[in-house]
Amino acid sequence: MRLLTGFPGFLGSALVERLLERSDEPVACLVQAQYREAAARRAAALTDAAGVPRDRVRLVEGDITDPELAVDDYERLCREARVVYHLAAVYDLGVARPLAERVNVDGTRHVLDFAARADADRFHHVSTCYVSGRYDGTFSHRDLVVGQSFHNHYEATKFAAERLVRERMADGLPATVYRPAIAVGDSRTGETQKFDGPYYLLKLVLRQWPVAVVPVPLRPSATRLNVVPRDFVVDAMAAISAREDSVDETYQLCNPHPPTIRELVRTLARAAGRRAVLARGTTKLARLATERVPGVADGLGIEPAALPYLSQPTTYTDENTRRALAETDVRCPLFSSYADRLVAYAREHLDEGAGAMA
Repeated sequence: MRLLTGFPGFLGSALVERLLERSDEPVACLVQAQYREAAARRAAALTDAAGVPRDRVRLVEGDITDPELAVDDYERLCREARVVYHLAAVYDLGVARPLAERVNVDGTRHVLDFAARADADRFHHVSTCYVSGRYDGTFSHRDLVVGQSFHNHYEATKFAAERLVRERMADGLPATVYRPAIAVGDSRTGETQKFDGPYYLLKLVLRQWPVAVVPVPLRPSATRLNVVPRDFVVDAMAAISAREDSVDETYQLCNPHPPTIRELVRTLARAAGRRAVLARGTTKLARLATERVPGVADGLGIEPAALPYLSQPTTYTDENTRRALAETDVRCPLFSSYADRLVAYAREHLDEGAGAMA
């Protein structure tokens, strides 16, 4: 049996779909009690779509912040689990430190303890490219501790969590680490569960017509935003996790050709039917305004903690990821090839006047 945390989340739901396609082995999903009903609906939809019995997905109520995962029968789960996929985390750039520590760090430690107790054959950990923090240079899959500073508690705690995983790997845990870049919706349908990351810029664009003024760094063509669609992330994880030679490896699931900030903004604006005007050198001012002036962040639909990523100086490499996927058809598409689908989906699910979910 495979145990997965982070269901029915954005990436977890899509990964369960891929796992159902791969084999007849059941998937147990650790689900917090408040998400049980949503998880049950999602599990039923996935199994029905795959044409498999509904009991192929088993929901287990629990919580990774508890040392024994807050499950009814910890020992039984240890006996049954053969492979662990750990995706659960607080994916929020503005998260407070205590919550980030409890979920991202303590939660990872508890899932690692479970995998050790279960003597799991494999442990798959979803980290993030942004364990790099604000590192000025090229950051590869071999890198982790490079003297970086961090933009926020999300980055810092994901960094700490990956260090825990690497320590267990050094002790013999057969683990694989995946570092997605900024995940957006499905490249084929635009579907997403979260309107964050580049969607903050899209919300700002949608609030303005016919011309959208967007804050950007002084040199918007010199900075890139590494964006990847959800289907690439989960397809890459499904393919790589099936490889025996991926044990003890780290894979950055990033875009080898990320758009510049200029390209990103203009592509989103064009797909939204707007003309973009780039307000150069205003990102710091925009962050101050959204942080300190009441109502500005909500009014613009922008998370202040997301603005520093418009001037992120880090370049991410993916050479071992491309090698691992070379014999598959899994490739990261160019952002411009699917941006219109992201925008179309967002327009169906956002209130353009408020920049919020309708």
